[in-house]
Amino acid sequence: MRKVIGIGETILDIIFENEKPQRAIVGGSVLNGMVSLSRLGVPVTFISEAGDDRVGDIVYNFMHENGMTTRYINRLQAHKSPVSLAFLGAGRNAEYIFHTDYPEERLNIPLPDINEDDIFVFGSFYALNPLFRSRFLEFLEEARNRKALIYYDPNFRPSHKAEILSLRTSVAENYNYATIVRGSNEDFYYLYDKTDMNDVYSEIVGQYCNCFMTTHGANGVNLFTNNIHAHFNSKKITPVSTIGAGDNFNAGIVYGLLKYETGYRDIPFLTEEDWAKIIRYGIDFSSEVCCSYSNYISLEFAEKYK
Repeated sequence: MRKVIGIGETILDIIFENEKPQRAIVGGSVLNGMVSLSRLGVPVTFISEAGDDRVGDIVYNFMHENGMTTRYINRLQAHKSPVSLAFLGAGRNAEYIFHTDYPEERLNIPLPDINEDDIFVFGSFYALNPLFRSRFLEFLEEARNRKALIYYDPNFRPSHKAEILSLRTSVAENYNYATIVRGSNEDFYYLYDKTDMNDVYSEIVGQYCNCFMTTHGANGVNLFTNNIHAHFNSKKITPVSTIGAGDNFNAGIVYGLLKYETGYRDIPFLTEEDWAKIIRYGIDFSSEVCCSYSNYISLEFAEKYK
């Protein structure tokens, strides 16, 4: 059976509304999507780190409760787990403040077995961090050599704008490994100061990866391939929180790829109709998450899909 392998940070999100904390929830941009997939019965392996503290215990136990293996979670001795403060503002979007306590040596974790057509998901600053970039590239190289379908979400935060010139090279390297690149229009504005996604594809991403999706919140989804330029409408919803929306769009796409038995060799031959079916899962999952404070699809929603 095909499996999904994700790599990224674990974090405890404390969500604020009107300057008051509403709830604390386990998160992390890749982890959020992995939780949703695991709730749907997809075999999931997640590679990450957590502190040897109470917050790390919360993360560890939460993964067990959601049917995920903790074999590839490195517990960082004498270090605290990362915490983020997420302040909901206009449009229910969040501004973040991150508190971290990482050691100098990172990603001291073995790589799980990867088989052809397994799906390898990565993204955010975790996939760019110069402190362990060489080790991260070893993971990507192995995934490519094993003929996995590689899914990349830059998820680029404006807090890293000051480092943009040095980080663009690593972002481009990640595009080169990816079978599919998916990001929000805001990601590419922060990265390249561009608002036209046609230009982002033709001038930048398309030079490395031929399958590119951009999400635009309520304004839908754009798809760019060598043969297709298509738009798909979002659902009409009243969002409670957009935290986890993009992460769960990714989970929906991955679920659609599995549902329709789409391997990495099949991607260039998908039609617009094929993509419409797959992207519908992404829109469904992200819409579901936006209607609550949760970072992942609900158990009830997952049961409906199963």
